Amino acid sequence: MITLEKVSAGFGAIQVLHALSLSVEPGRLVAVVGANGAGKTTLLRTISNIVRPSSGTISFAGHSTTGMEPHHLARTGLVHVPQGRQIIPTLSVRDNLLIGAQRVTNLRHAEIEEGLQREFERFPVLRERQEVLGGNLSGGEQQMLAVSRALMMRPKLLMLDEPSLGLAPQIVRLILDTLRRLAEDGLAILLVEQLAHLALEVADEAYILQRGRIVLSGPASELRSDKAVIESYLT
Repeated sequence: MITLEKVSAGFGAIQVLHALSLSVEPGRLVAVVGANGAGKTTLLRTISNIVRPSSGTISFAGHSTTGMEPHHLARTGLVHVPQGRQIIPTLSVRDNLLIGAQRVTNLRHAEIEEGLQREFERFPVLRERQEVLGGNLSGGEQQMLAVSRALMMRPKLLMLDEPSLGLAPQIVRLILDTLRRLAEDGLAILLVEQLAHLALEVADEAYILQRGRIVLSGPASELRSDKAVIESYLT
């Protein structure tokens, strides 16, 4: 679904990512883990073309993303849930979800309503609070809303930047278990996380990022059981 080949990117003269290669296939949850400052957020912003790569190639659904604007990429199915959630605090839960649906062209009213009901079933608290303003939700409820709004956009690839940030452990588990089920249903997911042990529990494959370089990759089950990997990169 998404393939990066030797992608480098940064800000002006500051190089953040160095010749990264990775891929995510449909039905797979791929985690990118690493410490603060490893380049994880820049990686997602580069895939979304918010940060333009200085070298290398990125292809999404078989097509180069070179020159494509972030909003156009989102309309084609590359959906990015950023750090901080970025829901609209002055709109209700329901209206936030409808904003996501509006990013999809030619959706009929019945299809939008089906999407709303699907998300209310996924996160029942959103149904209960659908008329509440986004800014009045708890942090966990806002994260659920951010995920559901992204799913209303019918993604082919869902990218999430630190969805566990600032959340209670039980909410983190709910979000990660939801992502696991979405992957099992066929969605391609790229998850960036600092909580490596949790990400590796739900991921199929993982990449370990250090100072903008991929230092290790492989099946998540192997990486999380390798004591040398944990001691060297994940503590």
